[in-house]
Amino acid sequence: MVEFINVPAFIAGLPKAELHVHLVGSASVSTVLELARRHPDSGVPTEPAALTAFYEFTDFAHFVEVYIAVNSLVRTAEDIEALIVGISADMAAQNVRYAEVTATPDSHLLVGIAAEDIAAAYTIGRARALAEHGVELAWIFDIPGELGLPSGLRTIDWVEQHAPEGSVAFGLGGPEQGIGRPQFAAVFARARALGLASVPHAGETTGPETVWDAINSLAAQRIGHGIAAAQDPALMDYLAEHAIALEVCPTSNLRTRAVARIEDHPFPVLREAGITLTLNSDDPGMFDTTLCHEYELAHTVFGLSSVDLADLSRTAVRASFRTETGKRELLAEIDAYERAKLSSHP
Repeated sequence: MVEFINVPAFIAGLPKAELHVHLVGSASVSTVLELARRHPDSGVPTEPAALTAFYEFTDFAHFVEVYIAVNSLVRTAEDIEALIVGISADMAAQNVRYAEVTATPDSHLLVGIAAEDIAAAYTIGRARALAEHGVELAWIFDIPGELGLPSGLRTIDWVEQHAPEGSVAFGLGGPEQGIGRPQFAAVFARARALGLASVPHAGETTGPETVWDAINSLAAQRIGHGIAAAQDPALMDYLAEHAIALEVCPTSNLRTRAVARIEDHPFPVLREAGITLTLNSDDPGMFDTTLCHEYELAHTVFGLSSVDLADLSRTAVRASFRTETGKRELLAEIDAYERAKLSSHP
């Protein structure tokens, strides 16, 4: 399809929602350098070139090691608040109106930040994000899978006692290999009893069986990544039939070596199967990407037109856990933007 508009400019102005972005992984290079210089014992480089090299991941296990090191830089409630305000500024610059941000309270508990101070930082940061940058944030609280079931129990205990306003879902991140999803079934049941949606990572670096486990054991309503579903036609049919959305993060998959080349990414296969897909940046600070860049990849690599990209933005809104009123407002904004931009072109 021939495009008669400037697609990158169209993407930049398109109102968007993001559903899969990690708070710590979103930290800009400048923010990480500032924190690393404040905490030189962390092992995280304190100079730009060294940090860039630090972010060259050999595989997913190496990425997890680096993520844990960067996460260790967050040692105070003020650090958490700074991350929140920073991510909202970056999102506002891309016309992201709403985002469901994955936060990991157990990581903060383990470095000694008081439970109530963590909750206060989320609350204050979220309020500042809206007031200062016009971005509405919602929270997904996840278990760092490498810490196992004990972390899951600490996380759900914290959520039950301290979950702030804007909490919408419960997740599971980190490595998949050797971290069985069924062991977390009771933890996720407690989260669902609180009204939180189930949104575990699955099928990022393992096969489709991990996605099946997330569905059958954790009652997943959305799947983080889920790209291994492309290997299982029955699973693709199930996801499509039950409208279980995948939170797809192409650059992330490339940088962690989950896919060898961006051209090999299964996004087109999953889309052709009729699965609900959303585009996301995952850990944009670490992967040197943005949500706008992910949309540009969808255009240049996967062949989506500007109309398709606007539909993709609508899909993210519909797959979100925003209020119905909030969804209608953002969908109307997308509609108006698309009409204004496309009506003047043949």
